[in-house]
Amino acid sequence: MYQKIVVALDGSDSSRWALYEALEFAQLTQARLHAVYIVHPWCLSRYAGYFDAEQLRKVLREDGRIALDEARRAMAGRGVRGDTEIEETENAADDVPHCLGRCVQREGAGLVVMGTQGRDGVGRLLLGSVAETFLRRADVPVLLVRSPQDQDGIPSGL
Repeated sequence: MYQKIVVALDGSDSSRWALYEALEFAQLTQARLHAVYIVHPWCLSRYAGYFDAEQLRKVLREDGRIALDEARRAMAGRGVRGDTEIEETENAADDVPHCLGRCVQREGAGLVVMGTQGRDGVGRLLLGSVAETFLRRADVPVLLVRSPQDQDGIPSGL
């Protein structure tokens, strides 16, 4: 079925649930899992005079390292073959959905798994939705995972 699955991580609870689901799919299909964390250091570019861009990049990369370390431990614990990478958007005009799309294409993935915050209305209008934007442009199946509202923590077995 799927030979390669890309899971997009951002350190949120919903992306941890996405990792759990991606691990389940990878085990069932004996697929290889590629966990990616995308750094977008230009996300605050309109405030460029108020922060050190290089310091922000370091902090974002450290967040990515932490998320991907968790993914590597989870893959090893579940016996899932895979790898991880930190990807970075190319410039201020680039965005996370496009960067993720390039990664998916480069990896030859048959499935993308990603978390979603499930925002709607004004929240989505003001903040946008990486998952929705990616989904609209995706050339492969996408599984969107939303963390349960009534349950704290990560599923057992991760």
